[in-house]
Amino acid sequence: MRALVVLAVVVAAVTVALPASARTVAYVSFRTPSKNIYCAYSSGLGSPAYLRCDIRSGLHHPTPGAHHCVEGVYGQSIGMTKTGAAQVLCISDTTYNPQARVLAYGTSWSRDGFRCTSRSSGLTCTNQRGHGFFLSRQSWKVH
Repeated sequence: MRALVVLAVVVAAVTVALPASARTVAYVSFRTPSKNIYCAYSSGLGSPAYLRCDIRSGLHHPTPGAHHCVEGVYGQSIGMTKTGAAQVLCISDTTYNPQARVLAYGTSWSRDGFRCTSRSSGLTCTNQRGHGFFLSRQSWKVH
């Protein structure tokens, strides 16, 4: 019991020491109606806001030549911060969430400088600096 009390005091002290913006954790997931693209937005606990989208059908020809991940797979996910360039990622987990909110075709999701628009032709996401990506079964691009 004493260890539990000590742990609670330590957690409370660390929480109070952090600024309010760092104490707030946000995680939002959504998917396209086709169930091919799943995205997750996360922020908080001292980490920069981040948007990642995984495409279950994979990216066609993700880079010229072979790319090898130290861990995980390459060519199924793209991610970006709210100001940085989008990048194809090596991943060993997934954003797949069968309960994720459906982003209907013709609608958009936005939060914290990110914006994603779902169309029957694919999903386009951008950040506050205009960096972003487009994903579909047929093609993809980072811009």
